Amino acid sequence: MAEVLENPMLDLVKVALRVTSEAFDSELNMLIEAAKLDLGIAGVELPSTLDNICNMAIVTYCKLNFGEPDNYDKLKESYDEQKAQLSMADGYTVWGNES
Repeated sequence: MAEVLENPMLDLVKVALRVTSEAFDSELNMLIEAAKLDLGIAGVELPSTLDNICNMAIVTYCKLNFGEPDNYDKLKESYDEQKAQLSMADGYTVWGNES
């Protein structure tokens, strides 16, 4: 029987960060929520069921802001590009969904 995930986004982030302990769950959950808020500030309206594009932006944000990554500049550039693309994409913006 398949295991039901309690928090699939947290699990995704933990795998991406190679974190196996629950010691950082609170911090990672805060980073996930901060990523969602940051995308919202840019005008991105996240779907109720996150797709892979949104998941990758959130994971990249968490990788960028967790600890002291060696590749900070590349992660920052990647996240900024993902956020910019989402903020201009029809179907992901508040203004793109208005009639």
